[in-house]
Amino acid sequence: MDEDDRPRRAGDAASLLAKEDLAPYSQGELAERIALLEAEIARVRRHSAHAEAHRAAADALFGKKD
Repeated sequence: MDEDDRPRRAGDAASLLAKEDLAPYSQGELAERIALLEAEIARVRRHSAHAEAHRAAADALFGKKD
């Protein structure tokens, strides 16, 4: 099973956010929520890029394992 095919852990933040009812939120609150989520996406992308660079450096130093 590929990593992307695995189900999410039941209590992870993304699963909880996806289940939340958005109806009670005002337009301003929704805009704020979008801004916060976009900032979190940027943070995760930076972390992913750092991890990928770290892995590439390790592969270059020690050789890639398949």
